[in-house]
Amino acid sequence: MGRSAGSSASRRAQEARRQERLLREQWQAARRQAERWEAASEGERRVAAQLLMLTERGWRLLVDRRWPGTRAANVDMLLIGPGGVFVIDVKNWRAAPEASAGRLRAGGFSRDEHRRKLLAVTKTAESAVASLGMSPVAVRPLMAFAGQRVDTELGRVRLLGEHEIGPALLSERTRLSAQSVRALAEHLERVFPEYEAPPAARPPAAGARPPDAASDGLFDLDGLREAALDEARRAPIEQWMTFLDPDQLTLVRRNWAGPARISGPAGTGKTVVALHRAAYLAQRTNGRILYVTFANNLPRVQATFLKTMAPAVADRIDFRSLHSWAQEYVSGRGVPVRLHRKKAETAFSLAWKHVGRGSCLAEIDPLPHYWQEEINYVIKGRGITSFEEYAALVRRRRRASLRRPHRQAVWALYEAYESERTERAVHDFNDVLSLALAEAAGRTGHCAYTAVIVDEVQDLTLVGVRLLHALVGDSPNGLLLVGDGQQAVYPGGFRLSDAGIDIRGDRGQVLRANYRNSKEIVDTALSVVAEDSFEDLDGLPTPGRRDVDLTYHDGRVHRAGLPTSAAHDEALLAALRALTPQQLADSAVLCPTQRAIERYQRLLTRAGIPVCPLDRYDGHPVAAVKLGSYRRAKGLEFKRVYLPRYDAGLPADAQHGTASETARERGELARSQLFVAMTRARDMLWLGSVRPQRER
Repeated sequence: MGRSAGSSASRRAQEARRQERLLREQWQAARRQAERWEAASEGERRVAAQLLMLTERGWRLLVDRRWPGTRAANVDMLLIGPGGVFVIDVKNWRAAPEASAGRLRAGGFSRDEHRRKLLAVTKTAESAVASLGMSPVAVRPLMAFAGQRVDTELGRVRLLGEHEIGPALLSERTRLSAQSVRALAEHLERVFPEYEAPPAARPPAAGARPPDAASDGLFDLDGLREAALDEARRAPIEQWMTFLDPDQLTLVRRNWAGPARISGPAGTGKTVVALHRAAYLAQRTNGRILYVTFANNLPRVQATFLKTMAPAVADRIDFRSLHSWAQEYVSGRGVPVRLHRKKAETAFSLAWKHVGRGSCLAEIDPLPHYWQEEINYVIKGRGITSFEEYAALVRRRRRASLRRPHRQAVWALYEAYESERTERAVHDFNDVLSLALAEAAGRTGHCAYTAVIVDEVQDLTLVGVRLLHALVGDSPNGLLLVGDGQQAVYPGGFRLSDAGIDIRGDRGQVLRANYRNSKEIVDTALSVVAEDSFEDLDGLPTPGRRDVDLTYHDGRVHRAGLPTSAAHDEALLAALRALTPQQLADSAVLCPTQRAIERYQRLLTRAGIPVCPLDRYDGHPVAAVKLGSYRRAKGLEFKRVYLPRYDAGLPADAQHGTASETARERGELARSQLFVAMTRARDMLWLGSVRPQRER
């Protein structure tokens, strides 16, 4: 045992010495290569030698390049590697750099013109990589200081000393594959040509393709974009949000004069654009960005995605669910909040028992759930405060026709509920938003956020949208609303104009290219909602079967119709057991109800299949199948989606013309939720159903 441990330690020591010799040899070779660059200063050569060390690890270095669009300006260095693209300005100052009040200083003098020039060059590089479908967040400006020790940030510019730059870049999170690094380096070599240097004065770019090497077919931009997209699709699902098409990139970089909205069918990359927009704004402003969704699991996932894409600005973007943020906002301003869901539900149950159950409302729907939704999403969700206002209200996306006596009965139920709730001294979720809106509308002074981005805006209530609008108003680039009315999974609805939000001209953009789903998956999902026309947030009536531009063609649908529940479940288990650990990590089992989730949690656990509940998933890769509800899957996507007993969640009476108005409304909402679940699938959609032999 002792000899084994001793020989293991000896092997580790020998390996350490070997690595040390290798690094020393690489450093000496890098110094010799840097010394050949006679036109460079001594400081630039020392920094170049540090960076040349990286070329042994898959990085490419372009030195002294011409700045396109200028007569005589140059770019010191462009470094392309697994960590992204870095535009580097090398300085050999006697005085140490200082970041003071958002500006660059050294030796008591302002040097901020150097920072501004670097940002301008970086913008050119961003445009260059955009043609390959690469997001601007992958391009980073960096100032390197010879003879100095520094590691700090000045806005989006990182300041690094001569000895800090190598280790800092090596520690960058991997963003690009070797193929992407090569393609980007070759593309940037053409965009930024050599700067007035004869061929003999400088060697080729470190790690570059020799001049006489045969072309490998990577020079076609369309081909490069397609290769980048294919590469992104092959990666784990958590990493694939690095790709942007030209239309998406334009929206990320757009300068809007007021509130803006991005809409489009499922799979068109609305969330991808929203995340990159958040990073883009954070890079160009000093304030904080608020990124809000309705679901409370989605912010954790999106925060992880953004930290992967743009770690330098991740700490200035707050990812929050609307209600958790509103509760913290109100509490922070000294307003007491007594949120208690169970006590609020008890208050409604008592109000229904004493006021609602024996009223004319039972003629329309004898179950209390519909009327609780009416209060939550129509009355309190829209901030209605008087009966006459409610009596005249157009109840968007509510099918049941309510005459005045019915609305009087609803209002009586609402007042009884409020009385019971007040008596118990508790708030419900709508109260939290109303309290926050009152504070935001009456506030004075500077807002904590320079911009607010709202994802899945169609799931918010009108009060929620008013609240977020109140934070930034109509300021340029202040409010971005992202969502699609067809994917609404909650009852009720509104128009943005009801919130006082005016989306004018090109501030309303529609994405049309679906990058997620194949034609087979799209057609299957659209067949569910084909007959359900809807009114989007702009008030435009839209048919359920929409035209979609498809770019992906490999996804498929597998239908598993079995005669018994046992056979159905065994087919699901067999499909999941056949997956590799990586395939399992990119898969999700989605269910319509909490009861179904609990059932399949037990089934998968007993079968030894690792499970990660969606309400605990934070966006980091985990070798387990995700399990959750259709609603919690909003804003996410998976390579494989399994929907066990998918048709059992559709109300049977909603399929018939004799169904009540409330039943048809429930059916429409259930189909919308199923549509959302289906469109989460990229490569495979598994549809399980139980069909007894006599029905087959």
